[in-house]
Amino acid sequence: MGNMITRNKIKPEILSPAGDMEKFDFALAYGADAVYLGGESFGLRAKSTNFTLPEIKESVKKAEAAGAKVYVTVNIFAHQEDIKQLPEYLEALAAIKPHGLIISDLGVFALARKYAPDIPIHISTQANSTNSAAVNQWHNLGASRVVLARELSLDEIRDVARHTDCDLEVFAHGAMCMSYSGRCLLSNYLTGRDSNRGACTHPCRWSYSLVESSRPGEYLPVEEDGRGSYIMNSKDLNLLRYLPALTDAGVRSLKIEGRVKSCYYVSVVTKVYREAIDTVFFERERFKERLPGWEAELATVSHRQYTAGFLEGRPKAEGHRYESSGYIRNYDFIGIVKGYDSKGKNLIIEQRNNFKRGDRIEFLTPAAGSESIPMVLGDFYDEAGDLLTAAAHPQMTIYLPYGRSLPEYTILRRKYE
Repeated sequence: MGNMITRNKIKPEILSPAGDMEKFDFALAYGADAVYLGGESFGLRAKSTNFTLPEIKESVKKAEAAGAKVYVTVNIFAHQEDIKQLPEYLEALAAIKPHGLIISDLGVFALARKYAPDIPIHISTQANSTNSAAVNQWHNLGASRVVLARELSLDEIRDVARHTDCDLEVFAHGAMCMSYSGRCLLSNYLTGRDSNRGACTHPCRWSYSLVESSRPGEYLPVEEDGRGSYIMNSKDLNLLRYLPALTDAGVRSLKIEGRVKSCYYVSVVTKVYREAIDTVFFERERFKERLPGWEAELATVSHRQYTAGFLEGRPKAEGHRYESSGYIRNYDFIGIVKGYDSKGKNLIIEQRNNFKRGDRIEFLTPAAGSESIPMVLGDFYDEAGDLLTAAAHPQMTIYLPYGRSLPEYTILRRKYE
């Protein structure tokens, strides 16, 4: 069975999300070893733009050129109408040859083995694998990886790894579903939209109060708060500080949630986890020293309060946020460096949010280990060369005088004052 010493010599991959091609490009630029994405159907993220078959093909070529991989989600719990459509889709994916299919449903698994037999299969967290017997059974059926249920503690992950030769993946960062590894019927029941087929309306994030049957219309707060309470509103997962332990446990892949998040989120979180896992593997003695800086960087993305989930045992009351389902936003994502005009010594920037002369901004570059570069905005110009005091039009191109080029995919951000 699995050998921890052998496992520990393999650096876990950083697996980043992509809801569209732009996010895919940013994930690669900021250090992802692999990217997971969904097609236009069967992928559990109906709100994401997702990828056409030609785009999946293009993403595979881009990833391979960068030494990375692409995993395609086919992780719905299929109804009969889905089963009728899946063979054609799986055959199309077989021709494209992504590096893995992420699957939850046993029937979909069987169809994938038949219609895309050469593509490795990863068993989704939706399959709720909580023990080595389940992992080994999937492995015996032909799966090459199992994404463990999010309800496992670190000790349980270690124990599963000791008793299997199958690759193990865990979610390390991002939004947490209050239901069992994402299996939920609240959305189906309350809105008619199937959470297990990609159309969840997130009713667990809504505000709730109690109503006593003999006093209709009289709302009783669950907590001592007149606005009601967000009783199922989980905090966001953040396992950054546990990366040394997860590496030692034999985890092969660290997954970042967020196919519907922004390219800024994908970039920052990927960069942090890339640097952190490289430090664990090559300079472990520096991990604690660098941890505060990485944690500060993770605080710059839009997020709920952070939690370690089940890793230290069953979460207590502090694992949920009862006051609000809103996000903490400390920074604005305001632009992207698209190139450099060496003749005029200008950065070419695509605007993503309003900014103006005098703003204090930061450049975040994809370069590994690089820190953000502060700057106070001075003069900048439009494409006609006219001086501007503000960049107010969505995705307008501006020219910013700067003494040197910065890498493509460098991000401009502004801290809330």
